[in-house]
Amino acid sequence: MNLLEQIKDKARKANQRIVLPESFDERTMRAADIAAEDGLAKIILIGNRETVLADAQKFGLKNMDKITIVDPKNHAKKEQYADLMVELRKSKGMTKEAAIELLENNPLYLATVMIKAGDADGEVAGAANATGNVLLPAFQYVKTKPGVSVVSGAFIMILNDKSFGEDGILVFADCAVHPDPTAQQLAEIAVQTGITTRAIAGFEPRIAMLSFSTKGSAEHDMVTKVRQATEIAQKMAPDMMIEGELQADAAIIAEIGQKKAPGSKIAGHANVLVFPDLQSGNIAYKLVQRLANAEAIGPVLQGMAAPINDLSRGCSVSDIVSLIAITANQAASM
Repeated sequence: MNLLEQIKDKARKANQRIVLPESFDERTMRAADIAAEDGLAKIILIGNRETVLADAQKFGLKNMDKITIVDPKNHAKKEQYADLMVELRKSKGMTKEAAIELLENNPLYLATVMIKAGDADGEVAGAANATGNVLLPAFQYVKTKPGVSVVSGAFIMILNDKSFGEDGILVFADCAVHPDPTAQQLAEIAVQTGITTRAIAGFEPRIAMLSFSTKGSAEHDMVTKVRQATEIAQKMAPDMMIEGELQADAAIIAEIGQKKAPGSKIAGHANVLVFPDLQSGNIAYKLVQRLANAEAIGPVLQGMAAPINDLSRGCSVSDIVSLIAITANQAASM
């Protein structure tokens, strides 16, 4: 069983409630149908009931009886959700009227408030919305985990060469969200990526904090940041194997790791790579994906108090189905 099938199998057992706010998107509808048929989650679609059912018939979908449809303008908890929004955002000037307006006309807000109210366990969106639109209501109502100040994006990289990482699987972060994290934020990203690795990939993380220096081979403010982040992360998560600073080759190639960082348990054997900034992380995952013909699963957003995952607007139906399963795994681990 490959990793994606393992993730889907765990999702079936977890039986989480995943809300999809973009029912107006055909790919989302088809993914909801597949996920419901496969039992990957209890699927919730947001949209006008008549429109959703008409589209389902048009697309030939067969599993709408297994899917919950929440009509944003006509559902039992609209007033309750509006009151919750006012309670949480009254210091920012939120009124009942404004809350109802958002709930009725912006399904991203309704999805997020459903999670906050305990009526859904996770959200998958972004097929038809920009990342900023997906994350704004998430930041306002779900917020980050206690003790976490930054949201980041991890990619699970599945390589054809099984000698790297964990039988050919590596987790890269942050490749999607935060351009230039501080040492504290980089430490948080490392720890959250370790948690994601356990929850989604299912193996124990060996985390390398990457730099252009290995154990003092170079001196620069950028290297200092990675060293400081490593120390902070080690204190934050003493149960995780975290080491830095390491160059990429020292992190993933045993002979080089032994030579550059003798005695290290991680150098040469890392299965999680934490990049010092978004530029390097994003470039690295795209190069590995294209040049090594690797499968890149993600981004998996991490650091939120509940799993809210953002799709690429160029995503496929299978991408959405996979992210539903991943989100269900994240929700179960919380």
